[in-house]
Amino acid sequence: MVSQIVITSPDKESTVVIDDGELVSYSFFGEELIHQKGDRGWRNADTEMFPIIGPTEANNFRVQTDRGEAIQDQHGLLRELDYKVLTTASSSAEFSKSYKKNSKVKNSKFPEKSTEASLSWPYDFHFKKSFQLDDKSLLVSFEVDAEKGMPYMLGYHPAFKLSGNNTESLLVKGSGISLQDVLDVGSIAYKVLNTDEIVLNKPDGADLHLSTEGFHNFMLWTEVSSMLCIEPITAYPYTGSDSLAPELFLEPNKVSHFKINIRPNK
Repeated sequence: MVSQIVITSPDKESTVVIDDGELVSYSFFGEELIHQKGDRGWRNADTEMFPIIGPTEANNFRVQTDRGEAIQDQHGLLRELDYKVLTTASSSAEFSKSYKKNSKVKNSKFPEKSTEASLSWPYDFHFKKSFQLDDKSLLVSFEVDAEKGMPYMLGYHPAFKLSGNNTESLLVKGSGISLQDVLDVGSIAYKVLNTDEIVLNKPDGADLHLSTEGFHNFMLWTEVSSMLCIEPITAYPYTGSDSLAPELFLEPNKVSHFKINIRPNK
């Protein structure tokens, strides 16, 4: 297992804690921005959705590829792999996961939430996740080094701490989205398409400006008023079809890069 890593901004006013590659804390001038594991809403603080986004139960946990059917649970199998530390420094850290095609991976959702004990994917891939903290923001970057011809979807799933008073809202291209709007949509997540930026407005505490590269869409999800997942995604999967349509997957490319910059504003 990867040990807990702490990185600090040059001005010492921001601190990030990374636990086994998971962003579990981002403290900005003493304010915690990240949903805490164990609090109501979600058992995690962040995760990645890869090589697919969305549910697969309705299609018997099968995803069709050019190499036949792959067994995938909700949001893919990357989250079931362990990160390895590549580099660490005072204000940065880099991690990686690797997968060998057709290897069976234990499914943590089995047997309570899934009928599949193991998952698999018919392509090799190498995945990197890095953190870079400066005085103004946290940059989280991803590199996908996939076998030639491998289709995939990618989503990042961080959870942000809210007041619990249902007073927060979001701003996208000049239009507002209330927290209640997100709560009302429920488990399928509120879709925000064709944008690389979103702002979380908080009456109490620092607002958050999120800007991305490579994703071009977001999903918003929560079932409680004390946290909100703001998720950059390459495609919105809840299309009403049981299977994931080919057009939801990215064009195969050897190496691709994706970024999200989280900038608090006091």
